Amino acid sequence: MFEGIGTKEIIIIAILAIVLFGSRKIPELAKSIVEAIRHMRGAFKDVDEVASGNDKDARKR
Repeated sequence: MFEGIGTKEIIIIAILAIVLFGSRKIPELAKSIVEAIRHMRGAFKDVDEVASGNDKDARKR
């Protein structure tokens, strides 16, 4: 996914993030991003279970 991004580019992106958001806001942003990713993974897992017929709630009906 990040084949073209090297160490220098990551450092530049990190510096820009600190300048734009401030050092106090970055941990909050990272936490929000991680929570969003977890939520999306859970939603995709639910969709996969329903599509494959392994949905526990569907069996009860």
